[in-house]
Amino acid sequence: MKGAIYLTAAEKKQLMATACKVRMGVIEGTHAAKAGHPGGSLSAADLFTYLYFKEMNVDPKNPKWEDRDRFVLSKGHTAPGLYAALALRGFFPESDLLTLRHIGSHLQGHPNMNETPGVDMSTGSLGQGVSAAAGMALAAKYQGKDCRVYTLLGDGEIQEGQVWEAFMLAHHYKLDNLCVIIDNNGLQIDGNIADVMSPYPIPEKLKAFGFEVAEIDGHDFEQMEAAFAKAKETKGVPFAIVMKTTKGKGVSYMENQAGWHGKAPNDEEYEKAMTELKAQLAEVEAM
Repeated sequence: MKGAIYLTAAEKKQLMATACKVRMGVIEGTHAAKAGHPGGSLSAADLFTYLYFKEMNVDPKNPKWEDRDRFVLSKGHTAPGLYAALALRGFFPESDLLTLRHIGSHLQGHPNMNETPGVDMSTGSLGQGVSAAAGMALAAKYQGKDCRVYTLLGDGEIQEGQVWEAFMLAHHYKLDNLCVIIDNNGLQIDGNIADVMSPYPIPEKLKAFGFEVAEIDGHDFEQMEAAFAKAKETKGVPFAIVMKTTKGKGVSYMENQAGWHGKAPNDEEYEKAMTELKAQLAEVEAM
């Protein structure tokens, strides 16, 4: 999608630097846990960064603030990316990321709204998060609140039938306060989504279900800014953003590799990933 550039150079630089730190948090957490899902967390790291540092109206000091915007991570297995963004935003200490999946930690393999500050919905069973998000948006409409609801789905996740039922509901109830984001990195646990059960063409299907749709590069903050601005301007129908992304983005040996869907880096892989990400951060900070 091409649109006006809303971001200042300083804002863009800050977002790029923060996204590098989110990716580092993903690697730190999954390495410490010796488990987790780095691939899809890394592909969505820019989106997590944009939502929590630019787009959403939230208060880390008051995570349950009633009038906050809501975010539902429908692809709940990419919790390491969400946790890294929440920690950097100040919802809990960054050191907590090293407790990922440990017994007694509030950072488990999938988000838990009862344990983790900043998590608005417990998710993990694919296809269900978007239904919860649609329900939140509908409730906000009934209550006359002007908060917005955002939900992130994986492109493999939209093979689930429940997703399309939720999309039908969103259009039927004119949920223009709902923004659905699809992380189209092209890979799921079993391989290429087109080979497993192709959801293509995604934008055309969303339009057929009554959505306004933007297609963007999910690693381009200017395109992201334009798409979210358009989402806010759209009235009477729900809005969807289809992000083309790279699974494992930012870590060379993880990029476009389905095998990194749900596998943690070992010590050597951890060092390589962190070296690459630190170099990227230094490059951004030197801009």
